[in-house]
Amino acid sequence: MSDKELSWKYVEDLVTEPAEIAQARQNSLEHGVEAVSPATGAQLALLAAASGARNIIEVGTGLGVSGLWLFRGAPEATLTSIDTELDHQQNARRSFTDAGIAAGRARLITGRARDVLPRMNEASYDLVFIDADAASVIEYVEHGLRLARVGGTVVVAHALWRGRVADPAQRDETVADFRSLLRELTDSPAVVTAVSPVGDGLLQLTRIAR
Repeated sequence: MSDKELSWKYVEDLVTEPAEIAQARQNSLEHGVEAVSPATGAQLALLAAASGARNIIEVGTGLGVSGLWLFRGAPEATLTSIDTELDHQQNARRSFTDAGIAAGRARLITGRARDVLPRMNEASYDLVFIDADAASVIEYVEHGLRLARVGGTVVVAHALWRGRVADPAQRDETVADFRSLLRELTDSPAVVTAVSPVGDGLLQLTRIAR
């Protein structure tokens, strides 16, 4: 194992997940649903706390692991979460309830993000988290930047796509989309951009006034 791989493993292992998040993660494993890594979750909580997030929108509910981490950083926030799978959202709702999160703080919308996002109010969210269909990542980020307020942050999971984005030999369409997205955003004067290697890569964009 390389020094970098040891460092990444150390960072992941350093995170101690609260019982309710550990249980949601176990449920995800049992249902074959990939959840954000512990270090990714911790970073989501930090971003939610640092931004004082009150309104959060999430693309990809899963079974609630990422939502619980977001609430950990912003316990008074309202989370709107979109997913195509009703069963997953029902599991997430139970996880939120078990964690003591009031029902009114979690608005779960079952449907395709490309149909739901255009109906969301522009510049209304402090934090936008995208963890869904990688083939649609460019479209989702465009929506996310429209929905985020100035000073708000858009966060994209799997930004290094299974380690393939950094490998020049990999040239499939999803990899090409992530590379194009990273290049364009890094050069954009409208956002401040950073990519963290935690998990499978975490792209972070904060809208700035121009």
